[in-house]
Amino acid sequence: MTTSADTTIVFLHIPKTAGQTIHSELARVVGAKAVSPVRVHTQAGPGTEQLPPGYRLYSGHIDWEALETLPEPRFVFTVLRDPLERIASFYFYLRRQAEGLSAEELASKARTGMRMALELSPDDYFFSGTPGWQRFVRDHYHSPYCAYLATRRLRGYSQVADVPRGDLVKRALVAARGLDGVYNVDGLDRLEQDLKTRLGITVDLTGKFVNADPAGQEARRWPRLEAMIEKEQTVVRLKRFALADQLLMFRLGLGPKPDRPES
Repeated sequence: MTTSADTTIVFLHIPKTAGQTIHSELARVVGAKAVSPVRVHTQAGPGTEQLPPGYRLYSGHIDWEALETLPEPRFVFTVLRDPLERIASFYFYLRRQAEGLSAEELASKARTGMRMALELSPDDYFFSGTPGWQRFVRDHYHSPYCAYLATRRLRGYSQVADVPRGDLVKRALVAARGLDGVYNVDGLDRLEQDLKTRLGITVDLTGKFVNADPAGQEARRWPRLEAMIEKEQTVVRLKRFALADQLLMFRLGLGPKPDRPES
């Protein structure tokens, strides 16, 4: 059996998919010195700088174009969640973060996303503002699973914005099936089992969440966001944002067949 001592572990962490919990458990097992210091793609340059050599665990919001430069054997995986729940979770997370900052802190360019989530209505947050702001929204909310898998870049949506939805899903599906595992946040027991049987690693993930919503892990977030939205068209457009990822999860056996949003 391949063991943790000779396997490079790569966790491709899409924001708001229980990643802090998974990272914490893996880091506990392998030890802090074995963890790559690059946790967010903005901390490093492109290519191999995202995946610096010499570590056993690579885990974070990272680009993975240079994956093949890491030594084998490798165990590479990602985790998905209901796409509409993720949209709402990310939005509410930014609002909570903003509420804890001073006006001076919120005024910084680095906190633009938090400031906009706090100050704007959901309708305006998602579908108003400058072209630059709309790029931010699409990079973070439009088909993030498909875009990340297809481009290997966390903010890769602009590279696939003109790709027909069906083709994007097919590209993402090929990439997903090339990984060692794709899991649903609601079924992390499967990840626990795979880490145990394939790597000899024992972790405790089920029901254990870091950075959880104060409303509780079981509380659904999309209905809360939908209730705040004033324009029906905003709901329709956000459901279109989620559709490619819903189709991907369905094809992977991780979610139900999605309803098509109304025109």
